[in-house]
Amino acid sequence: MSTTTGRTGPIGIGAVCAGFDRDVEANLAQIGALVEDARSRGVSLLAFPEACLGGYLSVLGAGRDGTHTDAPESLPPVMDVAGPELARVAALAREMTVVVGFCESDGAERFNSAAVVSGDGVLGVHRKVHQPLGEGLYYAAGDAFAAVDSPVGRVGALICYDKAFPEAARALALDGAEVVACISAWPASRTASAADLADDRWKHRFDLFDRARALENQIVWVASNQAGSFGSLRFVGSAKVVGPGGEVLAATGTGPGVAWAEVDVPAVLEGARRSMYHLGDRRPELYRERVGA
Repeated sequence: MSTTTGRTGPIGIGAVCAGFDRDVEANLAQIGALVEDARSRGVSLLAFPEACLGGYLSVLGAGRDGTHTDAPESLPPVMDVAGPELARVAALAREMTVVVGFCESDGAERFNSAAVVSGDGVLGVHRKVHQPLGEGLYYAAGDAFAAVDSPVGRVGALICYDKAFPEAARALALDGAEVVACISAWPASRTASAADLADDRWKHRFDLFDRARALENQIVWVASNQAGSFGSLRFVGSAKVVGPGGEVLAATGTGPGVAWAEVDVPAVLEGARRSMYHLGDRRPELYRERVGA
């Protein structure tokens, strides 16, 4: 399998599990320190959590059953794609490719967004499409999935709840994504909480989605997540790098840290797809979505 960059050989991949709040300067300092540490380890691609620039919502609102109607104490600060914050991330990234989460403003709407950034600037932006538990009260929804060319090959980005929908990752894989970075602020269950995060049911779902999305698309999957707590939310951590066979190559567990893995992406994708190529064996003419579901 060829790449858009012509690169060969293994690259270092990292998935960050850390806490971020409303202090943008402190967030940028933490991002800078983690980028420098990753650089010293030879990492070429580093994924930060959802909302790592400015923090996530401090609560999740009403679900479909109307529960959890608390409002967040504050909202993340809005940023422009061409603004100073992402320019500083680009300066930190230099030869690396990093994925960061931020609250994007287009002048009219707010979006929960992920930017793929290198020293050349912002290579692409994904606006979160699927919005859980009242998130749509504070953000407009994105309406597209697209992979981008980067120094580490063709990369796609998703955000948190997007991973629960197989169509989202599949759209990126069909657009040529070799690696998908799904950045998250995935919390523990609020209605059936577990004392130990390792036993949390939402943590188990997070892990299952990561492995399934990698396996069904035969891609490398990079899952970052927030750690600790923010407002009423307690995050499950569990950042990881997953190979195209669904195997977890590196993981942080529920605490803060960085999952590191060295992966020859073209080689492992070619190996996974040699006998059974899921994308090539699809029968899209038979797949029909029921209207009004």
